[in-house]
Amino acid sequence: MHMLYDSDSFVVVHMQAEPIQPATAPDGTPLPVQLVRHGFEIVDKRSGKEVYLDGSWAELFQQQILAWQREAPTQQEVEDTLEGYAGLAQHPVVVH
Repeated sequence: MHMLYDSDSFVVVHMQAEPIQPATAPDGTPLPVQLVRHGFEIVDKRSGKEVYLDGSWAELFQQQILAWQREAPTQQEVEDTLEGYAGLAQHPVVVH
């Protein structure tokens, strides 16, 4: 887990895939390997909701991050982009 952005309004965390150890059943039979993908959690601090982007959504957001690295956007430009993703947020933030 790597925090990418933290402001008064948003937090963005990159959830990185961990290497998977091969698994075996109790009888020694190899179990199918589960693929773990990376994703991004965007928390809207104002609403107390979060959205988790994985799969194609994560790939699109990764492209956005790469564009930000090349273009050095203002904080307002970053916040405006995150605002668009915040509209997808349906899950309340829960501390576990």
